[in-house]
Amino acid sequence: MHPVIALVGRPNVGKSTLFNYLTRTRDALVADYPGLTRDRQYGRGRIGERNYIVVDTGGLGDDPNGIELGMQQQAMIAVGEADLVVLLVDARAGLTAADEDIATQLRRLGKPVVLAVNKVDGVDSRLATTDFHSLGLGEPYGISAAHGRGVPGLLEQVFAGLPETAADNESALARLQSDPDSVRVAVVGRPNVGKSTLVNRLLGEERVVVFDLPGTTRDSVFIPFEKDGRRYTLIDTAGVRRRSRISEAVEKFSIIKTMQAIDAAQVVVLVLDAHEGVAEQDAHLVGHVLEAGRGLVIAVNKWDGLGQSDRDEVRRLLSVKLGFVDFANIHYISALHGSGVGLLYDSIQQAHASALRDMSTTRLTQILEDAVASHPPPLVRGRRIKLRYAHQGGRNPPLIIIHGNQAEQVPRTYRRYLVNTFRRVLQLEGTPVRLEFRTTENPYAGKKNTLSPRQLARRQRLMRFVKKKK
Repeated sequence: MHPVIALVGRPNVGKSTLFNYLTRTRDALVADYPGLTRDRQYGRGRIGERNYIVVDTGGLGDDPNGIELGMQQQAMIAVGEADLVVLLVDARAGLTAADEDIATQLRRLGKPVVLAVNKVDGVDSRLATTDFHSLGLGEPYGISAAHGRGVPGLLEQVFAGLPETAADNESALARLQSDPDSVRVAVVGRPNVGKSTLVNRLLGEERVVVFDLPGTTRDSVFIPFEKDGRRYTLIDTAGVRRRSRISEAVEKFSIIKTMQAIDAAQVVVLVLDAHEGVAEQDAHLVGHVLEAGRGLVIAVNKWDGLGQSDRDEVRRLLSVKLGFVDFANIHYISALHGSGVGLLYDSIQQAHASALRDMSTTRLTQILEDAVASHPPPLVRGRRIKLRYAHQGGRNPPLIIIHGNQAEQVPRTYRRYLVNTFRRVLQLEGTPVRLEFRTTENPYAGKKNTLSPRQLARRQRLMRFVKKKK
């Protein structure tokens, strides 16, 4: 599983700016205004071969009340989910009483903490970090989140400080991935949509506890089994607690566990509740699946209790809100009674086979040439984009690398046309397809043309002629 890093600190110290830099996105709103971030924001990042999950939190105030109290509770939940905490402080504001209070809270929680002193651009970082040694959180690291200064060194310290449990999770995932014949399937969805019921139906036994209350366990459940001679590993993220262990009527599920289950899987089964339609959280989960590049199968549960008009409305909502994943097969099922559940296996196997398919360079190049001949790319500044050949660059998801001239100028609409063409011709169902464009470099760029002796003699004659004319 990928390690989880939580960003905490006072308002307006640059947590969202650092979040956007670490995830290479603009998902978190950034403005010179304290208290802009209120809820937890999740994102993925990668440095070298290391992947991680980042959690942005709201600012922790001196005396929280009202909405600020809710923001602090959200931040503490993120700290509880994290493997390591990055405490951000402001070099320009200096050490404050609020910084000392936050550091005290983090020490009580016993989480590994790395101290980052932000906004050191334009000043000596050694002088800017001097006062923060008194927090007792180790060596402060001066960074500029807006420009990325010092952030790579900060990440090195973060990975060095990750606890052994995070490394154990990585090794457990490596062991799962070492079995090439097993299909890893994650069952995800909002609380109380029937994920555990579906897992039990797929297994044919009461393997996980089912109870009619939304909630979640702390860890995902990995269940290996075999069906029709094929090995599977089901990853159940529902994990409804036993009745005796439920302390609240409704418990929030952790998006962290869902994201980690998606990363560990090869195919994701998204379970929706037909009675509730398609919620915003469902679209967020689909976004995480696409970002991770996993195969996708959509299971609309509790279908047996709907009338015809309600069924038509659900189908309409699916086409409107989830139309961007038209490659995914949709099944209308009843996990409780088993209707339609058996068909999920065919879609899972199809998505798995499509995600891991080997594609020859000759075949991909032929498809590219046919697509360009049928619909040429548009002109860019009066010059035609020339796409020459394509080859496979990766699997799960399928990555197709296209070489050509001005390839980086290919517009988004034409990229979508190429994706749809490759998917249709290669019959890639249930998996996203990614394209990467590379511009062919000029082998003679920056090189001087070496003249032959005959060319040199001719050049000398021309120079003598020019001098005579003058």
